[in-house]
Amino acid sequence: MNTSVSTRIVVVGAGFAGTNLARTLSGQLPAGCTLTLVSENSYTTFNPMLPEAVGASVFPEHIVVPVREMLRQGVSQRFIMGSVSSVDTQARQLTLQALNGEMALPYDHLVFALGNRARLDLMPGMAEHALPLKTVGDAMHIRNTVLRRLACIELESDPELRRHLGHFIIVGGGFSGVEVAGELIDCLSDIRHYYPRVAPDELKVTVLHGMPRLLPELSARLGAAALESLRQRGVTVRLDTVAASVSAAGVHLKDGELVAGHTVLGTIGTSANPLLERIGIACAQGRILVNGDLSVPNFPGLWALGDCAAVPNALDGSTSPPTAQFAVRQARHLAGNLIRSMSGRATTPFRYRSRGAMASIGHLKGVAEVYGVPLTGWLAWLVWRAYYLSQMPSTGRRLRIFFEWGWGMFFPSDITHLRFTRSAEVQSEDQRLYPAAEPQALSAVVPPRP
Repeated sequence: MNTSVSTRIVVVGAGFAGTNLARTLSGQLPAGCTLTLVSENSYTTFNPMLPEAVGASVFPEHIVVPVREMLRQGVSQRFIMGSVSSVDTQARQLTLQALNGEMALPYDHLVFALGNRARLDLMPGMAEHALPLKTVGDAMHIRNTVLRRLACIELESDPELRRHLGHFIIVGGGFSGVEVAGELIDCLSDIRHYYPRVAPDELKVTVLHGMPRLLPELSARLGAAALESLRQRGVTVRLDTVAASVSAAGVHLKDGELVAGHTVLGTIGTSANPLLERIGIACAQGRILVNGDLSVPNFPGLWALGDCAAVPNALDGSTSPPTAQFAVRQARHLAGNLIRSMSGRATTPFRYRSRGAMASIGHLKGVAEVYGVPLTGWLAWLVWRAYYLSQMPSTGRRLRIFFEWGWGMFFPSDITHLRFTRSAEVQSEDQRLYPAAEPQALSAVVPPRP
């Protein structure tokens, strides 16, 4: 490769896959090569830790990392906060909606690391009445909703309404559903003493799962261990139970039964970024179909990885699962293929043997499979935390999370209901609650001066 000719690499998406690709490439870029990371958010979210934010095991700001803190910036590397509105694959140019307006960004190699989004149209009523868990904002909203429900129960006199307010229904028994259920039941048990007018039997967590066992991604033994752990702590788990629709009254099952409750959490279903539809890239179940080397067929210079891509694993011919472990490994592999492609060498197919899978299901509780060895209880929980702690990009960030986890082992969960209310909104609410009195009324109340 003639390094005097500039080669422009653009990575769209700052999740596990995108940031790890950029960090790996930053130390390998040939002279004359530029790297640009584009994301509509200025931070990376550690999505596997979202349930911990829901259960107040960590503060929301502890599960995000600023992109500029992770990326070495300079003449050849930069970060642009903006969203991609269109891609001209013939001219090899992106159109961005950046903070200062629309801008064009040419590329030679374009990498999609877009992740995926919550699918809110999976069943009738889901968009209107269910709470998804895909972003930090979702986690904070669910946490605030839980705290509001407990406060409402204390003020409510109707016994049936009190039970419905305290019933939290989780649709889905995969990783997210099981982890949220474990965090939520522990959080409710931990903070209930702050709400003395709420009885223990007025709080309930139910998991509805349409398959015969929890955590189908893991072995049957670990799925059974997760089921036992949740039920021992009072979680109602209903297997082979298919949700048909969601309403303000709760979840309507396929057989016509209503599971009544005022709070429904949806942890099933993902959808592709709408940008992919506009480009016309072939997808399967919302994921970009890619070649073994992570290149996109029929689009020269276009690559994809992470949750947004259906990456074939040359090890066994399977499609790589959308997990952080595979996203990190794909990023390292694609970095090598980009360097090979720029130097005119042949690329190699992605091949990776999973080290295992794991789930945290509450305080000091988890299930894991590490190199084929099953782990349960506090040991699995420690392995889960150790892995995600190791993925934090800086020593300072790791220390913050470590001390926060240590604090949570000895002190109760935080019950702060965070409301980001601006002064103008406060004044508007004041005017609604306390409208200005009529002048006549004031003269009647305030006697004239002598």
